Amino acid sequence: MQIHFDQELKKLKEKVLKMAALTEGAIRLSIEALKNKDKDLAKEVIRADSEIDRIELEIEEKSIELLATRQPVAIDLRFLTTGMKINSELERIADLAVNICQRVLQIADKPLVKPLVDIPKLAILARRMVKDTIDAFVNKDKGLAKKVILSDSEADKLRNSIYFELIDDYIAKDGSCGRQAVPLILISRHLERICDHATYIAEDIIYMIEAKIVKHHRDKLKGNQ
Repeated sequence: MQIHFDQELKKLKEKVLKMAALTEGAIRLSIEALKNKDKDLAKEVIRADSEIDRIELEIEEKSIELLATRQPVAIDLRFLTTGMKINSELERIADLAVNICQRVLQIADKPLVKPLVDIPKLAILARRMVKDTIDAFVNKDKGLAKKVILSDSEADKLRNSIYFELIDDYIAKDGSCGRQAVPLILISRHLERICDHATYIAEDIIYMIEAKIVKHHRDKLKGNQ
C-alpha cells in the first residue's frame, strides 16, 4: 500500500513540475512578446492558458482524492497540502502572464513610450524566483526557499522605479503618453505580483519541510539563511 502511495505522490509531483514548466514558459514568452511587440506570440500565450488550467484541475482533483482515501500524516500530508497551494499559485502566475500579453496587444501597434530597461530586469527576477521555488520544492531546499522570500523586496524596488519613472517623467509631463505608459505600469504590476506568488510558494515550502510558518514573519529570515 505504501509503495503504491509513494508512486501516486511521485506522479503528482511530476504533474506539478509540468505545470511549473508551462507557467515559467508563459512568463518568458509574454516578455518576449512585449520586447518584440509580437501580437501573434501574445495570442499564443493566451490560448495556451487553457492547458495550464486543465492541469491545475487534474492536480487538485488527484490531491483531494489522495487526502480522502489515503489519510496521510506528517510529511506526506504537508507535501499534499503544499502541492495544492503551489498548484493554485502557479495557475495565478500563468494568469498574470496572460494579463501581460493582453497589455501587449494594447500597445503592439504603437511606438513604445520609452526603451524597456527595468521591466526586462523585473521579468528576469520573476522567472528566477519561480524557478527557484520549484527547485526548492523538488529538492526540499529550505535555504533556496528563504532566498526567494528575501528577493521579494528587490521586486518591489524595481516595480516602484518603473512606476515613478513612467508617471513622473512621462505622464506628468505629457498626458498623451498615458495610452502607452499605463500598459507598461500594469505590466510591471503583473510581474511584481508574480514575484509575490513565488514568495507565497516559498513560504509554503518552508512549512512543508520544517512544519514552521514564516508567513507574516519574513524579517526573522534575515541572517538566518
